[in-house]
Amino acid sequence: MSKYIDLLKSLISTPSFSKEESDAANLMRDFLSKEGIPFKTKENNTWSHCLHFTPDKPTVLLNSHIDTVKPAKGYTKDPFSPIEEGDKLYGLGSNDAGGPLVALLATYIHFYERQDLPFNLVYAATAEEEISGRRGLEIVLPEIAPVNFAIVGEPTRMELAMAEKGLLVLDCYAHGKSGHAAREEGENALYKALDDIEKLRNFEFEKVSKVLGKVKISVTQIEAGTQHNVVPDNCHFVADVRTNEYYTNKEAARIIDELLDSEVKPRSVRLNSSGISEEHPFAQIAKNRGIKIYGSPTTSDQAIMSFPSVKMGPGDSARSHTADEYIYKSEILNGIQQYIEMLEQLKL
Repeated sequence: MSKYIDLLKSLISTPSFSKEESDAANLMRDFLSKEGIPFKTKENNTWSHCLHFTPDKPTVLLNSHIDTVKPAKGYTKDPFSPIEEGDKLYGLGSNDAGGPLVALLATYIHFYERQDLPFNLVYAATAEEEISGRRGLEIVLPEIAPVNFAIVGEPTRMELAMAEKGLLVLDCYAHGKSGHAAREEGENALYKALDDIEKLRNFEFEKVSKVLGKVKISVTQIEAGTQHNVVPDNCHFVADVRTNEYYTNKEAARIIDELLDSEVKPRSVRLNSSGISEEHPFAQIAKNRGIKIYGSPTTSDQAIMSFPSVKMGPGDSARSHTADEYIYKSEILNGIQQYIEMLEQLKL
C-alpha cells in the first residue's frame, strides 16, 4: 500500500495541468518500469496489457486520468505539497483523480500475472480528461485491442455510476436587422433569441431515463448589441445540453435545431451518454454487494467509449476542484480491495 501512496504524493508534487502532463506521465512510466511491467506510450498517455493477454478472451480496461485542473481560489495549503494529517492526504489531484488512478494501478498489478482470469486486463493512465481533450484516451483506444468493458476511475465513494449523461454544447445565433433604437426600425435579434430561449425553457425531450432522468437543457450565455441606441442584428446564446442514453448528441442537436428559429451549431457531438444496463454482470455484482447504483450528471472519459463502461473510484466527487482538496488513505485501500473482489467475481 505504501508504494501507491508514495506514488500519489509524487503526483501531487508534480504539476500536471491538462496538456502539460509529461512529468506526471514519466512518473507513471518510472513506477511501471520499477515493477517490471512493460507499457506503451503515446504523447502523455501510458498503457499496459496484462502478462497473459490473449485475443480469445474479452478485455476489461481500467482507466483514469493524470491531468488536473488549476488550483481553486481559497487554498490554505500548498496545492503541490502532499500534506498528511492522520488518514487524510491533501493536495491538488489527490481526490480527482489521483486516488482512483493509483487504486486501479494497484488492482492491475495484483492481477497482472494471473493466468486464470476469464478476461484480459489493460491499464491506461491518460491525459486531457479535465478538458475533454482529443489527445488523451481518444488517441489510445485505437491502439488497444477491442474493449468489452471498462472501469473509469473517478471519485464516486466506490459507489457505482452505471451511466453518465452526455454533453452537447450548442452555439445558437438569432439574426435580425439593425436600426435606430429611438424609432420603429430594424428587427431585434435579441428579442428573437429570447423567444427561442423561452422555447428551450418549456421544451422536454420525450424519452426519460430510469437512471439518468430527463435530457437537461440550460442556456448559460448570451451576448448581443454594439451600443445602447442600435437595435442588434445578431444575438448569440449558448445552450448546455446533458443527454441521456436514449438520444445521441447528433439526434438531440437535430431536434433542437428543428425547434428553434435561430441557427444552431453544435461545438461537438462526440461526448455521448454512456454506461451499462442493470442486467450487466458488473451491475449485478454491485447490486448483490449492496453497493449504491446511480446515474451520473457529470462527464468523464466514459463519453468517448463506445463499449459498456462504468465510473467508480475512491474519493468523493464533492471534493473535486475545491480548495484544499484531499482524500483519505483508507478510501484508497478500501477501493483497491473492492475493485479486486468485484473483478474476481466478474464473468463477461
